[in-house]
Amino acid sequence: MERRIRKNPKAMWMLKSLLVSYIVTGVLLVVLAMLLYRLELNEKTVSASIVAIYVLSTLAGGFILGKLMKVKRYIWGLGLGVVYFALLLLITLGVYRGLNGDGANLLTTFILCAGGGMAGGMIS
Repeated sequence: MERRIRKNPKAMWMLKSLLVSYIVTGVLLVVLAMLLYRLELNEKTVSASIVAIYVLSTLAGGFILGKLMKVKRYIWGLGLGVVYFALLLLITLGVYRGLNGDGANLLTTFILCAGGGMAGGMIS
């Protein structure tokens, strides 16, 4: 007899929303790179833009996940923001073989990612 593996739709929705978040991140980073090339932006502007990209990306993912889940949307959005940050941290560790910056920047980025996802879940 064949065993059927039941797919967990919530996990799939989380992965799809996370994928949307990373696609939004990629598109916005390409736009930022073009603006940096064209307008010769300073370091403060680029840093602020990267923070805004984190928030907008997790906001979009949290919004989509909240629409799909329909219950406890803000918690699902918060979870998306935490997973987004964890993957971002793993990618950073893989590329740079360490963390650049101090713990305050790391904590700030975590709060922004988690808060952006939670806000997206709340407004969905």
